Amino acid sequence: MKATGIVRRIDDLGRVVIPKEIRRTMRIREGDPLEIYTDRDGEVIFKKYSPVGEMLTEAQGYCDTLYKSWGIAVAVCDRDGVIASAGVPKKGIMSERLSAEAEKIMEGRSLYEFTMEAQKIPMGPEGYYVSAMMPILAEGDVIGAFILLKNELKLPTEAEKALIRTAGLYLGRQLEE
Repeated sequence: MKATGIVRRIDDLGRVVIPKEIRRTMRIREGDPLEIYTDRDGEVIFKKYSPVGEMLTEAQGYCDTLYKSWGIAVAVCDRDGVIASAGVPKKGIMSERLSAEAEKIMEGRSLYEFTMEAQKIPMGPEGYYVSAMMPILAEGDVIGAFILLKNELKLPTEAEKALIRTAGLYLGRQLEE
C-alpha cells in the first residue's frame, strides 16, 4: 500500500471525498461501485468492485473453451482491464489497461467488428488487435466486454462474430441471475 499524503475528514453524514486526482488515476467514475475492506489494524480500504471479476472462473473457462474448440484468441475485460484470456500470452495482456478506443466501443453497447477502413485497436502482446468486441451488459449497465483478438490483418468471420456476441450476452445474463 502506498501513502498519498492526502488527508480528508468525514462529514456529518459519514461521507469522505476521494480526491479528483486519485479518482482520475484509478479510473473511478461517478456511480462506480467500491468495495470496502477493513483489517484489525484499523485500516479501511476502498477497492473498485468488478461484477465481471466475480465470474472469473466462468469467464476463464469460456475463454479456454473457445480457444480449444475454435482456435481463436479471446479475452474478457471489466471496465478497466483484461481479467481472463486464452490464445494470447497472459503476461502481455493481463496487465494492460483498456484504451480509450476500447472504452468507447463498450459504451456503444453493441457488437464492434474491425473493418479494413477502421483504425486497428491494439491490445495485448505486440501485433494483436481487437477484431470483434461485444459489451457485457447487466441490468442495463456496461460492465465489461468479450473480445476477439487477432495478430494478422483479417476481418472477423460471421461465425466468430456470432461466438463473441453470444459470449458477451451469456456473461451478462449470468451476472443478472
